[in-house]
Amino acid sequence: MKKEQMIITAAIIEEDGKYLITQRPAGGHLPLKWEFPGGRVEFGEDPKDSLKREIKEELGADLHIFSIFGHSSFTYNNLRHVILLAFNCYLYPGTLRKIGVKDYKWVTLKTMNRYDFCEADIPIVKELQKRFLR
Repeated sequence: MKKEQMIITAAIIEEDGKYLITQRPAGGHLPLKWEFPGGRVEFGEDPKDSLKREIKEELGADLHIFSIFGHSSFTYNNLRHVILLAFNCYLYPGTLRKIGVKDYKWVTLKTMNRYDFCEADIPIVKELQKRFLR
């Protein structure tokens, strides 16, 4: 099998002490795992533009990106190397829709450990908890 490397973006969206997480669809890579919303950066695409596009495609929402929160790097099955870029974002008011996700939830930092996150997202979860969980 061909090895691949990809850049993935993720939105860190906090409202009233809760963070938005999404569940991957049943089919495809990492089925039913939880993650911060976002997706793959296409060749030649700016990561911020990619994140805005992915949020629109998956949740039907618009967002404003403030700054980079952090990154992680994980290799799945020695075949797929994911570099995850997480951005601090603001979600514009509106109705979220489950377009490209199975589910979404607003969760606290204390309850995030109850969800089966994609391995590339786990360092972001831990960093959020380290910085903001008191």
